[in-house]
Amino acid sequence: MQESILESKTQSNEQCSPTMVRRVAAMLDLDTRSFSEGAILPKGWHFFMLAGETRKSELRQDGFPGLGVPIPNLGLPRLLLGGRTASYNGDIIIGSVVEKTSFIKSIVEKTTNSGPMAIVTIQHELRPVAASIPAIIETQTYILLSASTASKNSEKTSSQPIETEHQQQVIPDETLIFQYSALGFNSHKIHLDRGYAQNVEGLPDLVVNGGLTTLLLSEFIRTHLKLEITAIKVKHIAPLYCNRPMTLTAEQKETGWELKVFDDNNEIAVEAETNVK
Repeated sequence: MQESILESKTQSNEQCSPTMVRRVAAMLDLDTRSFSEGAILPKGWHFFMLAGETRKSELRQDGFPGLGVPIPNLGLPRLLLGGRTASYNGDIIIGSVVEKTSFIKSIVEKTTNSGPMAIVTIQHELRPVAASIPAIIETQTYILLSASTASKNSEKTSSQPIETEHQQQVIPDETLIFQYSALGFNSHKIHLDRGYAQNVEGLPDLVVNGGLTTLLLSEFIRTHLKLEITAIKVKHIAPLYCNRPMTLTAEQKETGWELKVFDDNNEIAVEAETNVK
């Protein structure tokens, strides 16, 4: 196993644009008038400020832009989100300017029975210009894999019913996936090109963005449980697909809230831990 740490960073000033915030609200089917300049940005809504400015000619073959930090060409054409963490150390005010710092925290290359792979961790920091420390620190872990041969996915039967006090079902359709991808400037083809997803990646349909799933979990905590997230750690176990129901659940533990997302077969697709106040 080889590990390398890349010190190069990109920095830029980003506005927490009221227009972008209202568009996130519209995507979530919320009253856009409730989110005005000077108000506190809801936790989880910062994703649009992490978007990079990767030129079209510099996109990966799969369309992934790198989200602020170009991922080096490691000869591995497939990319999946493995997980993310986010720490909320302060508030971001709608309309304010923040300094964004992004860098590749680590690259780990290894060889498995399935072939070569790499794990790339990117860190983003959003610091209000008047603050001394970042309000939000987020890491995203991506898994890079070699090319796969498209295969037909077999249908599964649903497992046992989900029995949790706090749960909510969401059906992510093409519009929701497109809007989230557009707001985050994410052109990864598995989210937007059904032919690519099915014929090149061997997937049954468009894949729901991992960041979108995290946003929906954050909103579930905010609107259903009426709590405010201070930290969240998300692990992606299996893909979630367009037009297939997924169930968000929350269960209170001694150390915080345990979150899970079940796919349309009631199988666990995402696990998360969160601290709230």
